[in-house]
Amino acid sequence: MSSEHAPPIEDYGFLSDGASVALVSRAGSVDWCCVPRVDRGACFARLLGWEQGGFWRIAPAGHADVRRRYVDGSLLLETTFATSDGEVRLVDLMTIDAEHGDATSGSQLVRLVEGVSGQVDLDVALRVRFDFGALRPWRRRRRDCVFDLIGGDDGLRLAGTAPLEPDGRHDLAARITVREGDRLGWVLRALPPHRLDGEDDQPPAIDELWRRADATEAWWRDWSDRATLDGPRAGGALRSAMVLKGLANRATGAIAAAATTSLPESAGGTLNWDYRFSWIRDSVFSVRSLREAGYGDEADAFRRFIERSAAGSADQLQIMFGMGGERTLTERELDHLPGYQGAAPVRIGNAAAKQLQLDSFGELVELSWRWLQHGHVADDDYWAFLVDLVDTAARRWSEPDQGLWEMRGDPRHFVHSKVMCWAALDRGLRIAEHLGRDAPVERWRAARDEVRAAVESRGYDERRGVFVQAFDRDALDAALLLLPGVGFVDYDDERMVRTVDAIRAELDADGLLLRYRREHGHGEPEGAFVACTFWLAECLARQGRRAEAEGAFARAAATANDLGLFAEEYDAAAGRMLGNFPQALTHLAHLGAAVALDGGSA
Repeated sequence: MSSEHAPPIEDYGFLSDGASVALVSRAGSVDWCCVPRVDRGACFARLLGWEQGGFWRIAPAGHADVRRRYVDGSLLLETTFATSDGEVRLVDLMTIDAEHGDATSGSQLVRLVEGVSGQVDLDVALRVRFDFGALRPWRRRRRDCVFDLIGGDDGLRLAGTAPLEPDGRHDLAARITVREGDRLGWVLRALPPHRLDGEDDQPPAIDELWRRADATEAWWRDWSDRATLDGPRAGGALRSAMVLKGLANRATGAIAAAATTSLPESAGGTLNWDYRFSWIRDSVFSVRSLREAGYGDEADAFRRFIERSAAGSADQLQIMFGMGGERTLTERELDHLPGYQGAAPVRIGNAAAKQLQLDSFGELVELSWRWLQHGHVADDDYWAFLVDLVDTAARRWSEPDQGLWEMRGDPRHFVHSKVMCWAALDRGLRIAEHLGRDAPVERWRAARDEVRAAVESRGYDERRGVFVQAFDRDALDAALLLLPGVGFVDYDDERMVRTVDAIRAELDADGLLLRYRREHGHGEPEGAFVACTFWLAECLARQGRRAEAEGAFARAAATANDLGLFAEEYDAAAGRMLGNFPQALTHLAHLGAAVALDGGSA
């Protein structure tokens, strides 16, 4: 099967244990899996190379009708296959220990099969390809139902209640008849190769595999039950909160921007980036949305992650880090993979890590302000870090940067970036007063006033009465919808109302919003950026324009797949998802808009 026949992005469900991730298709195939962390090499990467990438498929041998859902309040994915002869249920999960809130004994992908009625012949095929498909494993049989798969510094152990047989030199396969009442399953466990020799190789009993599933479901249900969401959109908003939780690393506090790399922003195009890292901006947005949903611990975990990763210094701050705080995220292309439906190149790493994006300072100080408002106290070391952040914003706000959209051309004076520097200074002043700490408040106040004056003169089009994307330019930008969120301008300020209406008119794409209009002849076309439409819905809701807000929300929400998962972008004309998936920025914008429409605070 060629890469041109890879299923659409919306075919996939998302699994996570708070460190590793996997994507499972409607056809019962795990076509993407990164263990032991989302930003490590994929052991299944068929999503980006159908022949080369590796997969683990469990599906009926012939045609089947498919139903699927998440088990309520969890990330356990249940897929039901109905054939002319019977029905089977497949339950997929990555285990979490309910007592300790951690991945149990290394990342574990568990796949359970239960016969519902009649009998169904299932084909099981396991084709591990380490390092994004570059390395075929050494397959080593330990017992009839236990195999080790080893290559380089990667190790996996497959153990199950039904045997698979060698298929060629590297793979495993079987055809298994499942009858009503039958229960079987397998667990694929990630461990370093040197640890596999010392591990017990007894296959687990089926009751033990179901116990792990029950424990994981209990952990997710306990987390879900703490949500404070209410209203008609609470169910979908909770699903978005769970996706954000699944993209967060429980050990470090980092939050990945997405579970994948190189899913294209333009069908068959080259706008293919690695989003498996922790961006300051996206992560701050995520913890803010999670706090609105009733989850405050994530905010403190990310705050500490950034302070550690920046070594306590604003001068050493990057716009993104690896999920363990890694600073070197060198971008390179994987020539052996053809890319999702032929969209090449496939990239890992991200050169944007070295960009200047001035809004990061404002995001972090705003996060700290909200954290302190919830009764926390900043110690001397953290206060010194905050002062450094605000001082840096005061010193550097007048520089051009690459902006929220990480444009790789010449830097510009983006209005959103300037406003976030204003927010860093404004929140710094508030924090100093709140804590009764000494700070250079006169200098900060003067810089804050300078930023405002610059934005209102050079970032505002007097003729049209709207804010613009960058100083001394006419173009609009959906990032302007974020200005009221930090208090630079009120939602119902006439300038903001006109800006919202202008953005709706000029950036419309079949009822959704583009990020901005590309200059004629510059760059590839791309889909509508779904988060922007949710930002629009929130703005309209907070302006009291409820009917319009409901319409915008409904259009954006309709881009989700049947499991409530969103990608980065959407091609409304073709009716398909684009970009990395699931995308944190879209889910957090969905959550924020739902809260705004259902009566939450700004």
